[in-house]
Amino acid sequence: MSAPILWIGLPLLIGAAIFLFSNEKYSAYAGGGVAALLSLTALFIPIDTALLLGSLSLKISPAIQVFGRSFEFSAADGPLLAVIYGVSALWFFGSESTGAAHRFSSLGLMIIALLTASIAVEPFLYAALLLEVAAMLIVFLLVPIYQMPGRGVVRYIVYQTLAMPFILFSGWMLAGVEANPGDLRTILQSGVMLSMGFAFLFAIFPLYNWIPQLMEESPPYAVGFLLWALPVFTVIFSLGFLDRYTWLRSTDQISNAILFSGVLMTATGGVFGALQRHLGRILAYAAIAETGLFLVTIGLRSSNLVDIVFLALIPRGLELSVWALALSIIKRKAYPLKFSDIQGLARKYPVAAGSLILAHLSIAGFPLLAGFPSRIALFQALSTESLSAAFWVFLGLWGLLTSAFRTLAALVMSAEDAPWELNETWAQTLMLVIGVLGLFAVGLFPQILQPFLSSLPQLFEHLAQ
Repeated sequence: MSAPILWIGLPLLIGAAIFLFSNEKYSAYAGGGVAALLSLTALFIPIDTALLLGSLSLKISPAIQVFGRSFEFSAADGPLLAVIYGVSALWFFGSESTGAAHRFSSLGLMIIALLTASIAVEPFLYAALLLEVAAMLIVFLLVPIYQMPGRGVVRYIVYQTLAMPFILFSGWMLAGVEANPGDLRTILQSGVMLSMGFAFLFAIFPLYNWIPQLMEESPPYAVGFLLWALPVFTVIFSLGFLDRYTWLRSTDQISNAILFSGVLMTATGGVFGALQRHLGRILAYAAIAETGLFLVTIGLRSSNLVDIVFLALIPRGLELSVWALALSIIKRKAYPLKFSDIQGLARKYPVAAGSLILAHLSIAGFPLLAGFPSRIALFQALSTESLSAAFWVFLGLWGLLTSAFRTLAALVMSAEDAPWELNETWAQTLMLVIGVLGLFAVGLFPQILQPFLSSLPQLFEHLAQ
Protein backbone atom coordinates (compact mmCIF):
# COMPACT_ATOMS: atom_id res chain seq x y z
CA MET A 1 0.00 0.00 0.00
CA SER A 2 1.20 3.52 -0.71
CA ALA A 3 1.39 6.22 1.95
CA PRO A 4 -0.88 8.71 0.08
CA ILE A 5 -3.63 6.08 -0.20
CA LEU A 6 -3.32 5.31 3.52
CA TRP A 7 -3.26 8.88 4.88
CA ILE A 8 -5.24 10.70 2.16
CA GLY A 9 -7.48 8.32 0.22
CA LEU A 10 -8.58 6.17 3.15
CA PRO A 11 -9.75 9.07 5.39
CA LEU A 12 -11.63 10.56 2.43
CA LEU A 13 -13.49 7.32 1.82
CA ILE A 14 -14.19 6.64 5.49
CA GLY A 15 -15.40 10.22 5.99
CA ALA A 16 -17.88 9.79 3.15
CA ALA A 17 -18.95 6.41 4.55
CA ILE A 18 -19.58 7.89 8.00
CA PHE A 19 -21.74 10.59 6.45
CA LEU A 20 -23.79 8.05 4.48
CA PHE A 21 -24.10 5.13 6.86
CA SER A 22 -23.11 5.95 10.43
CA ASN A 23 -25.53 7.30 13.01
CA GLU A 24 -25.00 10.12 15.49
CA LYS A 25 -24.06 7.84 18.37
CA TYR A 26 -21.15 6.06 16.74
CA SER A 27 -19.84 8.77 14.38
CA ALA A 28 -17.46 10.28 16.94
CA TYR A 29 -16.03 6.88 17.82
CA ALA A 30 -15.61 5.96 14.15
CA GLY A 31 -13.90 9.22 13.21
CA GLY A 32 -11.73 9.33 16.31
CA GLY A 33 -10.82 5.65 16.03
CA VAL A 34 -9.76 5.95 12.40
CA ALA A 35 -7.69 9.08 13.13
CA ALA A 36 -6.03 7.43 16.15
CA LEU A 37 -5.22 4.31 14.11
CA LEU A 38 -3.67 6.39 11.32
CA SER A 39 -1.65 8.31 13.89
CA LEU A 40 -0.27 5.15 15.48
CA THR A 41 0.51 3.72 12.04
CA ALA A 42 2.52 6.82 11.11
CA LEU A 43 4.32 6.68 14.45
CA PHE A 44 5.38 3.05 14.45
CA ILE A 45 5.55 1.97 10.79
CA PRO A 46 8.20 3.87 8.80
CA ILE A 47 7.50 4.91 5.23
CA ASP A 48 9.51 3.28 2.42
CA THR A 49 11.10 0.77 4.80
CA ALA A 50 10.43 -2.96 4.68
CA LEU A 51 9.29 -4.57 7.93
CA LEU A 52 9.42 -8.31 8.48
CA LEU A 53 6.55 -9.80 10.50
CA GLY A 54 7.52 -13.45 10.59
CA SER A 55 7.38 -14.59 6.98
CA LEU A 56 5.38 -11.51 5.93
CA SER A 57 7.13 -8.45 4.51
CA LEU A 58 5.33 -5.12 4.91
CA LYS A 59 6.33 -1.94 3.14
CA ILE A 60 4.50 1.38 2.68
CA SER A 61 5.57 2.91 -0.62
CA PRO A 62 6.11 6.68 -0.49
CA ALA A 63 4.41 8.01 -3.65
CA ILE A 64 1.52 7.69 -6.06
CA GLN A 65 0.61 9.43 -9.33
CA VAL A 66 -2.88 10.94 -9.73
CA PHE A 67 -3.78 12.71 -13.01
CA GLY A 68 -0.13 13.43 -13.66
CA ARG A 69 0.46 14.90 -10.22
CA SER A 70 2.58 13.18 -7.60
CA PHE A 71 1.60 12.77 -3.96
CA GLU A 72 4.62 11.75 -1.94
CA PHE A 73 5.52 11.23 1.73
CA SER A 74 9.01 10.57 3.00
CA ALA A 75 10.15 8.83 6.17
CA ALA A 76 10.55 12.28 7.78
CA ASP A 77 6.82 12.90 7.31
CA GLY A 78 5.90 10.09 9.72
CA PRO A 79 6.05 12.14 12.97
CA LEU A 80 4.15 15.00 11.32
CA LEU A 81 1.37 12.65 10.18
CA ALA A 82 1.26 11.14 13.68
CA VAL A 83 0.77 14.59 15.20
CA ILE A 84 -1.87 15.66 12.66
CA TYR A 85 -4.05 12.59 13.01
CA GLY A 86 -3.41 12.27 16.75
CA VAL A 87 -4.72 15.77 17.43
CA SER A 88 -7.56 15.19 14.95
CA ALA A 89 -8.59 12.13 16.99
CA LEU A 90 -9.04 14.38 20.04
CA TRP A 91 -11.32 16.67 18.05
CA PHE A 92 -13.42 13.78 16.71
CA PHE A 93 -13.80 12.05 20.07
CA GLY A 94 -14.75 15.39 21.63
CA SER A 95 -17.45 16.00 19.04
CA GLU A 96 -19.58 13.32 20.71
CA SER A 97 -20.16 15.76 23.56
CA THR A 98 -21.29 18.61 21.29
CA GLY A 99 -24.31 16.91 19.70
CA ALA A 100 -23.02 17.32 16.13
CA ALA A 101 -20.72 14.29 15.87
CA HIS A 102 -22.19 12.86 12.66
CA ARG A 103 -21.44 15.78 10.37
CA PHE A 104 -18.30 16.83 12.26
CA SER A 105 -16.57 13.44 12.10
CA SER A 106 -17.39 12.79 8.44
CA LEU A 107 -16.53 16.24 7.13
CA GLY A 108 -13.62 16.58 9.54
CA LEU A 109 -11.93 13.43 8.25
CA MET A 110 -12.30 14.60 4.67
CA ILE A 111 -10.97 18.06 5.54
CA ILE A 112 -7.91 16.64 7.30
CA ALA A 113 -7.29 14.32 4.35
CA LEU A 114 -7.35 17.26 1.90
CA LEU A 115 -5.09 19.34 4.13
CA THR A 116 -2.70 16.40 4.45
CA ALA A 117 -2.68 16.12 0.66
CA SER A 118 -1.56 19.76 0.51
CA ILE A 119 1.79 18.85 2.13
CA ALA A 120 2.33 15.86 -0.15
CA VAL A 121 1.43 17.17 -3.61
CA GLU A 122 4.05 17.93 -6.24
CA PRO A 123 4.34 20.49 -7.79
CA PHE A 124 3.82 21.98 -4.35
CA LEU A 125 1.92 25.03 -5.64
CA TYR A 126 -1.11 22.77 -6.05
CA ALA A 127 -1.25 22.83 -2.25
CA ALA A 128 -2.93 26.23 -2.56
CA LEU A 129 -5.82 24.64 -4.47
CA LEU A 130 -6.19 21.84 -1.92
CA LEU A 131 -6.24 24.39 0.89
CA GLU A 132 -9.03 26.21 -0.93
CA VAL A 133 -11.08 23.02 -1.37
CA ALA A 134 -10.67 22.22 2.34
CA ALA A 135 -11.67 25.79 3.24
CA MET A 136 -14.85 25.45 1.18
CA LEU A 137 -15.67 22.11 2.82
CA ILE A 138 -15.33 23.71 6.26
CA VAL A 139 -18.27 25.97 5.40
CA PHE A 140 -20.59 22.97 5.79
CA LEU A 141 -19.36 22.62 9.37
CA LEU A 142 -19.84 26.30 10.13
CA VAL A 143 -23.36 26.74 8.75
CA PRO A 144 -26.11 24.42 10.00
CA ILE A 145 -28.47 22.96 7.41
CA TYR A 146 -31.26 25.28 6.24
CA GLN A 147 -29.57 28.34 7.76
CA MET A 148 -28.32 31.34 5.82
CA PRO A 149 -24.58 32.00 6.25
CA GLY A 150 -23.69 35.05 8.31
CA ARG A 151 -21.29 37.84 7.43
CA GLY A 152 -18.39 36.08 9.15
CA VAL A 153 -18.77 32.95 7.00
CA VAL A 154 -19.03 35.00 3.81
CA ARG A 155 -15.93 37.04 4.63
CA TYR A 156 -14.04 33.88 5.57
CA ILE A 157 -14.63 32.15 2.25
CA VAL A 158 -14.06 35.35 0.26
CA TYR A 159 -10.69 36.01 1.93
CA GLN A 160 -9.57 32.39 1.55
CA THR A 161 -10.54 32.46 -2.12
CA LEU A 162 -8.75 35.75 -2.76
CA ALA A 163 -5.53 34.22 -1.43
CA MET A 164 -5.40 31.55 -4.15
CA PRO A 165 -4.75 33.66 -7.28
CA PHE A 166 -2.07 35.69 -5.49
CA ILE A 167 -0.20 32.55 -4.40
CA LEU A 168 -0.55 30.80 -7.75
CA PHE A 169 0.64 33.86 -9.71
CA SER A 170 3.52 34.38 -7.30
CA GLY A 171 4.55 30.74 -7.72
CA TRP A 172 4.61 31.18 -11.49
CA MET A 173 6.73 34.32 -11.10
CA LEU A 174 9.07 32.66 -8.60
CA ALA A 175 10.01 30.13 -11.27
CA GLY A 176 11.18 33.08 -13.37
CA VAL A 177 13.17 34.44 -10.44
CA GLU A 178 15.01 31.11 -10.13
CA ALA A 179 15.89 31.26 -13.83
CA ASN A 180 17.00 34.90 -13.65
CA PRO A 181 17.87 35.86 -10.04
CA GLY A 182 19.16 39.27 -11.10
CA ASP A 183 15.75 40.51 -12.31
CA LEU A 184 14.87 42.87 -9.45
CA ARG A 185 11.52 43.85 -10.97
CA THR A 186 10.29 40.25 -11.06
CA ILE A 187 11.58 39.66 -7.54
CA LEU A 188 9.66 42.68 -6.24
CA GLN A 189 6.45 41.73 -8.03
CA SER A 190 6.57 38.09 -6.89
CA GLY A 191 7.31 39.20 -3.32
CA VAL A 192 4.31 41.52 -3.28
CA MET A 193 1.99 38.88 -4.76
CA LEU A 194 3.18 36.25 -2.31
CA SER A 195 2.76 38.64 0.62
CA MET A 196 -0.82 39.42 -0.39
CA GLY A 197 -1.67 35.74 -0.71
CA PHE A 198 -0.36 34.81 2.71
CA ALA A 199 -1.88 37.93 4.25
CA PHE A 200 -5.32 36.54 3.32
CA LEU A 201 -4.42 32.98 4.34
CA PHE A 202 -3.06 33.95 7.77
CA ALA A 203 -5.74 36.63 8.25
CA ILE A 204 -3.12 39.28 9.04
CA PHE A 205 -4.31 42.55 10.57
CA PRO A 206 -6.74 44.01 9.55
CA LEU A 207 -7.94 40.97 7.53
CA TYR A 208 -8.92 38.96 10.61
CA ASN A 209 -12.22 40.74 11.25
CA TRP A 210 -14.15 37.65 10.11
CA ILE A 211 -12.81 35.48 12.95
CA PRO A 212 -14.61 37.24 15.87
CA GLN A 213 -17.75 37.48 13.75
CA LEU A 214 -17.58 33.76 13.02
CA MET A 215 -17.34 32.92 16.72
CA GLU A 216 -20.61 34.77 17.32
CA GLU A 217 -22.47 33.19 14.40
CA SER A 218 -21.29 29.56 14.23
CA PRO A 219 -20.89 26.60 16.61
CA PRO A 220 -17.78 27.18 18.78
CA TYR A 221 -16.48 23.64 18.31
CA ALA A 222 -16.55 23.89 14.50
CA VAL A 223 -14.88 27.31 14.54
CA GLY A 224 -12.24 26.05 16.96
CA PHE A 225 -11.49 23.19 14.57
CA LEU A 226 -11.10 25.70 11.74
CA LEU A 227 -8.80 27.91 13.84
CA TRP A 228 -6.61 24.87 14.52
CA ALA A 229 -6.55 23.13 11.15
CA LEU A 230 -6.12 25.87 8.54
CA PRO A 231 -3.41 27.93 10.31
CA VAL A 232 -1.37 24.79 11.07
CA PHE A 233 -1.26 23.68 7.45
CA THR A 234 -0.76 27.26 6.24
CA VAL A 235 2.31 27.50 8.48
CA ILE A 236 3.66 24.26 7.01
CA PHE A 237 2.91 25.54 3.49
CA SER A 238 4.73 28.83 4.17
CA LEU A 239 7.74 27.02 5.63
CA GLY A 240 7.87 25.01 2.40
CA PHE A 241 8.06 28.25 0.39
CA LEU A 242 10.91 29.59 2.52
CA ASP A 243 12.77 26.28 2.37
CA ARG A 244 12.43 25.97 -1.40
CA TYR A 245 13.43 29.50 -2.45
CA THR A 246 16.78 30.69 -1.13
CA TRP A 247 16.23 34.35 -1.86
CA LEU A 248 13.01 34.41 0.17
CA ARG A 249 14.67 33.30 3.41
CA SER A 250 17.83 35.35 2.81
CA THR A 251 16.11 38.69 2.06
CA ASP A 252 16.11 40.90 5.16
CA GLN A 253 13.10 42.92 3.99
CA ILE A 254 10.92 39.81 3.77
CA SER A 255 12.01 38.54 7.18
CA ASN A 256 11.33 41.95 8.70
CA ALA A 257 7.89 42.14 7.07
CA ILE A 258 6.94 38.69 8.42
CA LEU A 259 8.23 39.62 11.87
CA PHE A 260 6.36 42.94 11.87
CA SER A 261 3.12 41.26 10.75
CA GLY A 262 3.41 38.69 13.51
CA VAL A 263 4.13 41.30 16.18
CA LEU A 264 1.16 43.36 14.99
CA MET A 265 -1.18 40.36 15.08
CA THR A 266 -0.02 39.26 18.53
CA ALA A 267 -0.23 42.74 20.06
CA THR A 268 -3.60 43.67 18.57
CA GLY A 269 -5.08 40.21 19.21
CA GLY A 270 -4.07 40.33 22.86
CA VAL A 271 -5.18 43.92 23.45
CA PHE A 272 -8.51 43.53 21.63
CA GLY A 273 -9.10 40.25 23.46
CA ALA A 274 -8.64 41.99 26.80
CA LEU A 275 -11.40 44.45 25.89
CA GLN A 276 -14.02 41.85 24.93
CA ARG A 277 -17.04 40.81 27.00
CA HIS A 278 -18.03 37.82 24.84
CA LEU A 279 -16.38 34.43 25.42
CA GLY A 280 -16.46 33.49 21.75
CA ARG A 281 -14.76 36.70 20.64
CA ILE A 282 -12.12 36.23 23.35
CA LEU A 283 -11.30 32.79 21.91
CA ALA A 284 -11.12 34.33 18.44
CA TYR A 285 -8.62 37.01 19.46
CA ALA A 286 -6.56 34.47 21.41
CA ALA A 287 -6.27 32.32 18.28
CA ILE A 288 -5.32 35.41 16.26
CA ALA A 289 -2.60 36.31 18.75
CA GLU A 290 -1.18 32.78 18.67
CA THR A 291 -1.13 32.78 14.86
CA GLY A 292 0.84 36.01 15.18
CA LEU A 293 3.38 34.15 17.31
CA PHE A 294 3.88 31.68 14.46
CA LEU A 295 4.63 34.55 12.11
CA VAL A 296 7.04 36.08 14.63
CA THR A 297 8.88 32.76 14.77
CA ILE A 298 8.97 32.41 10.98
CA GLY A 299 10.41 35.93 10.74
CA LEU A 300 13.33 35.08 13.03
CA ARG A 301 16.80 34.50 11.63
CA SER A 302 17.42 31.50 13.83
CA SER A 303 18.60 27.97 13.11
CA ASN A 304 16.03 26.78 15.69
CA LEU A 305 13.15 28.32 13.74
CA VAL A 306 11.53 25.00 12.79
CA ASP A 307 11.87 23.59 16.32
CA ILE A 308 10.16 26.62 17.87
CA VAL A 309 7.35 26.57 15.29
CA PHE A 310 6.48 22.93 15.92
CA LEU A 311 6.91 23.32 19.67
CA ALA A 312 4.00 25.78 19.45
CA LEU A 313 2.02 23.96 16.75
CA ILE A 314 1.61 20.70 18.67
CA PRO A 315 0.02 22.21 21.85
CA ARG A 316 -2.24 24.52 19.78
CA GLY A 317 -4.58 21.69 18.83
CA LEU A 318 -4.84 20.56 22.45
CA GLU A 319 -5.51 24.07 23.75
CA LEU A 320 -8.15 24.95 21.18
CA SER A 321 -9.94 21.59 21.44
CA VAL A 322 -10.29 21.91 25.22
CA TRP A 323 -11.34 25.56 24.99
CA ALA A 324 -13.86 25.00 22.17
CA LEU A 325 -15.40 21.95 23.87
CA ALA A 326 -15.79 23.82 27.17
CA LEU A 327 -17.28 26.78 25.32
CA SER A 328 -19.78 24.52 23.53
CA ILE A 329 -20.94 23.10 26.87
CA ILE A 330 -21.32 26.53 28.43
CA LYS A 331 -23.10 27.93 25.37
CA ARG A 332 -26.01 25.52 25.86
CA LYS A 333 -26.72 27.26 29.16
CA ALA A 334 -25.54 30.81 28.50
CA TYR A 335 -26.29 31.84 24.93
CA PRO A 336 -24.96 34.27 23.60
CA LEU A 337 -21.87 33.87 25.86
CA LYS A 338 -21.64 37.43 27.15
CA PHE A 339 -20.21 38.10 30.60
CA SER A 340 -23.66 39.02 31.85
CA ASP A 341 -24.93 35.57 30.77
CA ILE A 342 -22.17 33.42 32.28
CA GLN A 343 -22.06 34.85 35.79
CA GLY A 344 -21.92 32.07 38.36
CA LEU A 345 -21.65 29.22 35.85
CA ALA A 346 -18.45 28.01 37.52
CA ARG A 347 -20.68 26.53 40.23
CA LYS A 348 -22.96 24.80 37.73
CA TYR A 349 -20.33 23.67 35.20
CA PRO A 350 -17.10 23.52 37.23
CA VAL A 351 -15.24 21.13 34.91
CA ALA A 352 -16.05 23.12 31.77
CA ALA A 353 -15.28 26.46 33.44
CA GLY A 354 -11.98 25.24 34.87
CA SER A 355 -10.92 23.65 31.59
CA LEU A 356 -11.74 26.83 29.67
CA ILE A 357 -9.62 28.97 31.97
CA LEU A 358 -6.66 26.55 31.88
CA ALA A 359 -6.73 26.39 28.07
CA HIS A 360 -6.88 30.20 27.97
CA LEU A 361 -3.92 30.50 30.34
CA SER A 362 -1.96 27.99 28.26
CA ILE A 363 -2.32 30.09 25.10
CA ALA A 364 -1.24 33.12 27.13
CA GLY A 365 1.95 31.24 28.06
CA PHE A 366 1.20 30.69 31.75
CA PRO A 367 3.89 28.57 33.50
CA LEU A 368 3.41 24.81 33.87
CA LEU A 369 0.95 24.67 30.95
CA ALA A 370 1.49 23.47 27.37
CA GLY A 371 2.02 26.90 25.82
CA PHE A 372 4.79 27.92 28.22
CA PRO A 373 7.84 26.06 26.73
CA SER A 374 7.31 27.48 23.24
CA ARG A 375 6.85 31.02 24.59
CA ILE A 376 10.12 30.79 26.53
CA ALA A 377 11.98 29.48 23.47
CA LEU A 378 10.49 32.27 21.34
CA PHE A 379 11.45 35.03 23.78
CA GLN A 380 15.00 33.68 24.03
CA ALA A 381 15.40 33.88 20.26
CA LEU A 382 13.50 37.15 19.88
CA SER A 383 15.35 39.03 22.63
CA THR A 384 18.66 38.67 20.77
CA GLU A 385 17.13 40.08 17.58
CA SER A 386 14.68 42.84 18.57
CA LEU A 387 13.87 43.97 22.10
CA SER A 388 11.09 46.24 20.82
CA ALA A 389 9.40 43.29 19.09
CA ALA A 390 9.76 41.24 22.27
CA PHE A 391 8.04 44.03 24.22
CA TRP A 392 5.02 44.15 21.90
CA VAL A 393 4.72 40.36 21.91
CA PHE A 394 4.81 40.45 25.71
CA LEU A 395 2.09 43.12 25.63
CA GLY A 396 -0.11 40.85 23.52
CA LEU A 397 0.38 37.91 25.87
CA TRP A 398 -0.35 40.18 28.82
CA GLY A 399 -3.63 41.13 27.13
CA LEU A 400 -4.53 37.43 26.82
CA LEU A 401 -3.71 36.93 30.49
CA THR A 402 -5.91 39.89 31.40
CA SER A 403 -8.86 38.49 29.43
CA ALA A 404 -8.38 35.13 31.19
CA PHE A 405 -8.72 36.72 34.61
CA ARG A 406 -11.72 38.77 33.48
CA THR A 407 -13.39 35.57 32.25
CA LEU A 408 -12.60 33.82 35.53
CA ALA A 409 -14.10 36.71 37.49
CA ALA A 410 -17.33 36.51 35.47
CA LEU A 411 -17.60 32.73 35.85
CA VAL A 412 -17.22 32.74 39.64
CA MET A 413 -19.43 35.80 40.24
CA SER A 414 -22.44 34.31 42.04
CA ALA A 415 -24.32 34.43 45.32
CA GLU A 416 -22.46 32.93 48.28
CA ASP A 417 -25.22 30.43 48.99
CA ALA A 418 -25.39 29.15 45.40
CA PRO A 419 -24.85 25.36 45.44
CA TRP A 420 -22.10 23.58 43.55
CA GLU A 421 -23.39 21.24 40.83
CA LEU A 422 -21.91 18.93 38.21
CA ASN A 423 -24.02 19.27 35.07
CA GLU A 424 -21.47 17.97 32.57
CA THR A 425 -22.08 14.47 31.23
CA TRP A 426 -19.54 11.74 31.92
CA ALA A 427 -18.31 11.92 28.31
CA GLN A 428 -17.83 15.68 28.50
CA THR A 429 -16.04 15.39 31.83
CA LEU A 430 -13.77 12.62 30.56
CA MET A 431 -12.72 14.51 27.42
CA LEU A 432 -12.09 17.75 29.32
CA VAL A 433 -10.07 16.00 32.03
CA ILE A 434 -7.96 14.20 29.42
CA GLY A 435 -7.34 17.52 27.64
CA VAL A 436 -6.37 19.33 30.85
CA LEU A 437 -4.01 16.51 31.85
CA GLY A 438 -2.44 16.86 28.42
CA LEU A 439 -1.93 20.59 28.97
CA PHE A 440 -0.12 19.94 32.23
CA ALA A 441 1.86 17.00 30.82
CA VAL A 442 3.28 19.05 27.92
CA GLY A 443 3.92 22.04 30.20
CA LEU A 444 5.67 20.07 32.95
CA PHE A 445 7.45 17.56 30.71
CA PRO A 446 8.02 19.18 27.29
CA GLN A 447 10.62 16.50 26.55
CA ILE A 448 7.75 14.12 25.70
CA LEU A 449 7.52 16.02 22.41
CA GLN A 450 11.19 15.36 21.61
CA PRO A 451 10.56 12.22 19.50
CA PHE A 452 8.48 14.38 17.16
CA LEU A 453 10.61 17.53 17.27
CA SER A 454 13.87 15.69 16.58
CA SER A 455 12.74 14.51 13.14
CA LEU A 456 10.42 17.31 11.99
CA PRO A 457 13.27 19.71 11.00
CA GLN A 458 14.28 17.17 8.33
CA LEU A 459 11.21 18.28 6.39
CA PHE A 460 12.83 21.70 5.89
CA GLU A 461 16.51 20.99 5.47
CA HIS A 462 17.57 24.50 4.45
CA LEU A 463 15.68 26.27 7.24
CA ALA A 464 17.19 23.98 9.88
CA GLN A 465 20.74 24.96 8.89
